[in-house]
Amino acid sequence: MSLSISQVATAADVNVQTIRYYERRGLFPTPRRTPAGYRQYTDDAVTRLRFIKHAQELGFSLHEIEELLALRVRHGAACDAVERKTRGKIDLVPHRLRHLQRMKRTLERLAAACMARRPTDDCPILEVLEDHDDLSH
Repeated sequence: MSLSISQVATAADVNVQTIRYYERRGLFPTPRRTPAGYRQYTDDAVTRLRFIKHAQELGFSLHEIEELLALRVRHGAACDAVERKTRGKIDLVPHRLRHLQRMKRTLERLAAACMARRPTDDCPILEVLEDHDDLSH
């Protein structure tokens, strides 16, 4: 069965521009085209897009996803390499959690500053966002 780019995008819950971007990056194979120039995709295009999006959600960069896609073709021989990459991502999770906790504390301080402002003051959140150095305190 042949799918249009919009059908693939809808089925994978991505934007059409995302598919075009992945094609340019080499993450997504260039599809066949109709004589009129329309892209025609196979059913496995949706599976590949979902793989890419899920890998992104797990913290893999597009470059790493490209490597995973290449390993995916080799099946069982690639399992060790994929495990190593996954363990590397696991090692990053505590760092990201600390970063998210700092971000939460900063946002809470900003929200509290907003609640404490006088009606004639400028918005403290917008002021801090304009002066990025204040975010790290």
